[in-house]
Amino acid sequence: MFWLILALVVCVALASAVLGMVAVPARREGRQVLTPRGENLVTSVAQTTDKVATRAKDATENVVGTVKRERSQA
Repeated sequence: MFWLILALVVCVALASAVLGMVAVPARREGRQVLTPRGENLVTSVAQTTDKVATRAKDATENVVGTVKRERSQA
């Protein structure tokens, strides 16, 4: 198990190093890191995430309200 975790940590470290060497300097120079299609995808995912979070919050508030009403009636 130790070797598996060590391998995962090494992979994350290598990925972070590559990201730091390629994406960060490109972003600082004003170059786009993603293609226009990738930018559209990221925007779409962000909008969908907001919608899902709003729905989850509403559902949670409904459940909390129902539980509070049932507890007060009991």
